[in-house]
Amino acid sequence: MGFLADRLNVIKPSPTIAVTNKARDLKAAGRDVIGLGAGEPDFPTPDNIKQAGIRAIQSDDTKYTAVDGTPKLKAAICEKFKRENGLTYAPNQINVGTGGKQVLYNALVATLNEGDEVVIPAPYWVSYPDMVALADGKPVFVACSQNNGFKLRPEDLEAAITPRTKWVILNSPSNPTGAAYTWAEMKALTDVLLRHPHVWVMTDDMYEHLVYDGFKFCTPAQVEPKLYGRTLTVNGVSKAYCMTGWRIGYAGGPTELIKAMGTIQSQSTSNPSSISQAAAAEALTGPQDFIARNNEAFRRRRDLIVDLLNKSKGIHCHKPEGAFYVYPSCAGTIGKKTPAGKTIESDNDFVEYLLEQEGVAVVQGTAFGLAPYFRISYATSDDQLREAGLRIQRACEALR
Repeated sequence: MGFLADRLNVIKPSPTIAVTNKARDLKAAGRDVIGLGAGEPDFPTPDNIKQAGIRAIQSDDTKYTAVDGTPKLKAAICEKFKRENGLTYAPNQINVGTGGKQVLYNALVATLNEGDEVVIPAPYWVSYPDMVALADGKPVFVACSQNNGFKLRPEDLEAAITPRTKWVILNSPSNPTGAAYTWAEMKALTDVLLRHPHVWVMTDDMYEHLVYDGFKFCTPAQVEPKLYGRTLTVNGVSKAYCMTGWRIGYAGGPTELIKAMGTIQSQSTSNPSSISQAAAAEALTGPQDFIARNNEAFRRRRDLIVDLLNKSKGIHCHKPEGAFYVYPSCAGTIGKKTPAGKTIESDNDFVEYLLEQEGVAVVQGTAFGLAPYFRISYATSDDQLREAGLRIQRACEALR
């Protein structure tokens, strides 16, 4: 249709949302479907946070706020960065947006010129490449194999950097693999970045608090203070605080960049919801003890699904350090035939087969830039996960 903009040709709808919608439609039609596509905790928002939102409504805290965040929320974010990451930011170095996705997008739009390159380790969160493309940039993918725990190696980062590189995006713990970088692994990457002063670091720390087995989280500007002046440290309340629908993300970074992001926000969405901001301030400053309780459930679920997957014929699942995803390989199913006589030729085929044969909805690895794998979100009940694991075993057993 000639009426629509050409830029729509460079992006595709979110595959994770597509899988979730398809599972929902099948359920509505009466199919017994277990949806493992959505990346959101199944726990409710904690009561103290909900009450802060209710108080904001009752006290008429329902007007426009400053475009990029209230003073109260910015102060809470500054305090969080200092307390948990050893990073000192002033309020004018903080941007608050409608979810982490907007913060990342605004930063890219504010900085990329046509042809500027952004290094993206693969597998990647599905939105990174499309956001870069929408901002006229060029995504440069670096494959991170399962042999290295799906983590970017310093020599591969070095090889990917060119004079056109503007950003490298680091996401730890990662969506879709759950891979998280130790201090030493992160230091090896920051050492490379020190040698390339024209490259900026965009770090997506959304899953910071979702780590297991005593793993210690770290973020690039914390590991290498010399990178502080060219790092945008992005985070949010969605995952750890079970606030996906409240839509609050934030970032700390250099004043000039934060100001530019605010300018874009002022002419697009303006301020995030005043009510959500009040709740987010309570999330960051209130009790944090529920995070450890939730994590214990997530760790148990991770161990359960990894065990069930590794007992499935043709599937191999690596045990990740964090987030609430696993990224199993289905290479062992490629070339086999389904009971209906169709040959499994790709992870797309395998994912379709799982949904048709057993009513289990997962996301194909192709969507995240590394095949043949698939992503499972284990942010659902133990019973649902156990049933899904048994169905996957049955589906694999039926292949010939």
